[in-house]
Amino acid sequence: MLKINELIVKTEGKEIITGLNLELKKGINVLMGPNGSGKTTLAHAIMGNPKYFVLGSIVFNGKNIIKLKVDNRAKEGIFLSFQNPENLEGVKISHFLRTSYNSINEKIPVLEFNKLLKEKMKLLGLDFSFATRSLKDFSGGERKKLEMLQLLVLDPELIIFDETDSGLDVDALKQVCKNITLLKNKIVLIITHYRRMLHYFNVDKIFVIKNGKIIKEGNKNLAKRIEDQGYDSI
Repeated sequence: MLKINELIVKTEGKEIITGLNLELKKGINVLMGPNGSGKTTLAHAIMGNPKYFVLGSIVFNGKNIIKLKVDNRAKEGIFLSFQNPENLEGVKISHFLRTSYNSINEKIPVLEFNKLLKEKMKLLGLDFSFATRSLKDFSGGERKKLEMLQLLVLDPELIIFDETDSGLDVDALKQVCKNITLLKNKIVLIITHYRRMLHYFNVDKIFVIKNGKIIKEGNKNLAKRIEDQGYDSI
């Protein structure tokens, strides 16, 4: 469980999150809100981005992680997906994933890791040749495949998708949503502006953030209301 109490987040002297309370349990949760409401700021505060000044408590599995650094939060089982992942020319996917895995787990031999990697790639319908590619010049859909592969390999408990539908065509979006269903036994938080993703999987709860606070929670009907009437209707 993730439980956030009276969270205040500031950056560059501006208070963006203003006493936010939020509780997430296993399942697929969605966070919606107008531009500038604090969605991405909240994601980075949970992950421990050092550019933000944070007060309050973020309790994950019974432990207040508010003072932990990013790498320690990753070791606790938290993963943040970025809108636009970095390109790393000359670094093979397999090497990147093995380094990531070994940084938060007990190190395992290359052959054992490759066996694990192949098992996860099979779940996604990926050929192992994908793992030999360099982390550069991927299409939006390919970046999302890599992101999902990274998730399955690292196996975090709390996964935050920050506008993961950004820049995806219809086919790529469907594939991403299909992959998200593989994570239904995790704590998943999907940050999005749009309702279109919600057509492809079951949502346990939808939260609405506005002016740095959670102002409403509900089910898919809440997302439809927002799409039809806008955030002013909340």
